Amino acid sequence: MQLLSDIQVEDRDAQLARGGQLAVMHASAGPPSAAPLAAAAAQPMVAMPLNLMLGIATRAEEAGRLDEAEPIAAHLLKAMPEDARVLHLAGIVAFRTERRSLAANLLERAVAKEPRNGLYLRNISEMYRVLGRLDDALAAARRAVALQPGDAAALHNEAVIHHERGEIEAGLACSRRAALLKPDMPGAHFAIAEAQLLRGEYAEGWEEYEWRFRMPGVPPLMPLVLQRSRPQWGGRTLGEGRLLLIGDQGFGDVIQFSRYIPWVIAKGQKAMLATSNEMEPLMRRMFPALPIATNWDECTSFAAYCPLSGLPRLHGTRIDTIPPPLPFPVDADRAAMWRTKLDLAVPEGLRRVGIVWAGRRSHRNDRNRSMALATLAPPLAQVPGIALISLQKGDAAAEVASYEGRAPLVDAARAITDYEDTVAIIAALDLVVTVDTSVAHIAGAMGRPAWVLLPFTSDWRWLRDRADSPWYPSLRLFRQVAPARWDEPLAAAAAALEALPAGA
Repeated sequence: MQLLSDIQVEDRDAQLARGGQLAVMHASAGPPSAAPLAAAAAQPMVAMPLNLMLGIATRAEEAGRLDEAEPIAAHLLKAMPEDARVLHLAGIVAFRTERRSLAANLLERAVAKEPRNGLYLRNISEMYRVLGRLDDALAAARRAVALQPGDAAALHNEAVIHHERGEIEAGLACSRRAALLKPDMPGAHFAIAEAQLLRGEYAEGWEEYEWRFRMPGVPPLMPLVLQRSRPQWGGRTLGEGRLLLIGDQGFGDVIQFSRYIPWVIAKGQKAMLATSNEMEPLMRRMFPALPIATNWDECTSFAAYCPLSGLPRLHGTRIDTIPPPLPFPVDADRAAMWRTKLDLAVPEGLRRVGIVWAGRRSHRNDRNRSMALATLAPPLAQVPGIALISLQKGDAAAEVASYEGRAPLVDAARAITDYEDTVAIIAALDLVVTVDTSVAHIAGAMGRPAWVLLPFTSDWRWLRDRADSPWYPSLRLFRQVAPARWDEPLAAAAAALEALPAGA
């Protein structure tokens, strides 16, 4: 999970403070009275009073009904292109619909008209951050905080920007101020967790990490009908009761935190695991005696539950007490099949280097962690004596068709059907070079050599200023030296690859 920033349209109290012109009418309020309709006659009219149209569009945007909000915002923008409120609303809708450059332009125009509007500045700071304009983002966030020092959301936005700039301590200070102003703000607490875990301060980090399931937009851990009346496990043995362990978050998280399952079982605790269809074969191979479910209907008999990502806190994990990764037992038949495939596809004598350049686009930090094949391949392909083996899945796999590098490229991913195939092919490779995806976790859990290319501010699990990982000793980390710049880590990886002795 990544840090979130708040983008909000103008709230009801702020609207009312502006003289009622933007007051949002809620469905429960009933039909408008004669008084507001009479007052509306003096307002600019666009088929109906402006404040009503803004209110309708605002409610639709807040509810995620962008198909309703967008045409209203477009109509208002055409009718009143110089109104700051219209520009702000249209900018928010454009941002929500992935038209980010347009969104920033519209908010810039709104800010130019109302330069002391803290809400506009808060929101444009987040837009600038997503666009990678981090200097502009920080300047806007600081202005928003200066104008509204009691606005926890503005402080949170500033914290997130500092974090992305690698200014972890400054971001942590902002998050602490936001949490003091609004103690029940999940984003502020989760930002503290991200910063402290990244700094290796695991004691506070794990505690604050528990706020992750309260974050806006995060789905519930399980269906509420199952969770009701059952507590989250606190670490004590349940007697005859069964503990439901839940493989939560991404595939990489499940792999990383599965190492704690033997610790649970060693406490004498009866357990079962709920996980995804994709993870089930690997988990079943790792834990043949553990009941494993892939459907919630199979998870009715348990006394308490715990996400796998909650086990490090209960274990009391610190940097020097991280349990070793659990190796994946490799399917011998699949491994033999993949060796044969690669023997036929790769010229003899070439080092076999698996590559992954992109993660899931839906990941909140994918714009920072992923790159194009056209960025990854050229530095590596110049190294003599190697063959590149694509393990890339998803939409980015289509980029293989345009590859024109010096080293041969084998598209193995087309024949990968599940994670057991991924394990088997990694066992047949000499090295894996990957961005921060589940493939890094698999290679690390297998103890296979893998090099991970990390963004300037990496995910917390990779810590700071390290080329190694206490979570996966076989991994080597190559980090950006500035946001959005892959040249240096790729050059370093290519140089290290060229320097590898034969057979290493």
